[in-house]
Amino acid sequence: MQLNDKQFHISCQPGDVGSYCILTGDPGRCKQIARYFDAPRFIAQNREFVTYTGELAGEKISVVSTGIGGPSAAIAMEELIRLGVTHFIRVGTCGGIQLQVCAGDLVIAQSAVRQEGTTYEYAPIGYPATADFDLVCALVRAAEELKAPHHVGVVQAKDAFYGQHDPEHMPIADQLLAKWQAYKQLGVLASEMESAALFVVAASRGVHCGAVFSAIWNQEREAMGLDQKQNLDPDIAIRCAILAFRQIIAKKNS
Repeated sequence: MQLNDKQFHISCQPGDVGSYCILTGDPGRCKQIARYFDAPRFIAQNREFVTYTGELAGEKISVVSTGIGGPSAAIAMEELIRLGVTHFIRVGTCGGIQLQVCAGDLVIAQSAVRQEGTTYEYAPIGYPATADFDLVCALVRAAEELKAPHHVGVVQAKDAFYGQHDPEHMPIADQLLAKWQAYKQLGVLASEMESAALFVVAASRGVHCGAVFSAIWNQEREAMGLDQKQNLDPDIAIRCAILAFRQIIAKKNS
């Protein structure tokens, strides 16, 4: 597609989005995130892709939903890059793996396990899915400013939600359970579904991407009989991303 075309999936065209963009899976979350912008306005909706644009610290910023999983997240990122987006932060939810990750905690991804399929059309198997260093640092500073409990490290990105939550009934149960045990032993913090695709697409296209998640719950804590309260409100992760982008914008304009 040419740069002056309306993008096929997200239905946006040049001028609709800013250089900075928050990506979130749930289309219903876009309006919630856009409330943190100055003068937010609805831009487009097509399939799972909803777009709002406003301003933050004097810069144009957008939020776009990607739906669930790497394929649709990669599509959104590709088309947004064609429209001039250079900095992305994924805001979403995750399930804890390490026992110290409690419901409501933030998880900031340094990198992601590529247990998905999208990235293998972009990079060889040995290439790491890694977040942008400056965005990781900005997200950590933002979490500290918010005094939010947070963890920084590796997350798992997978394609099959029920491969995680019902592995015993899958034909390859032994493989899934062995991988999960390995991730626990290796210190992987949490599980989600988009970050690996976004990190690798960003690297392949020369743009910047970070990710922050709010932990919904932790199945390992539940298995151990530890206190377990489900948290479905991603607001703290949203505020962390907003503060991080404020820092990145201030640094650029200093």
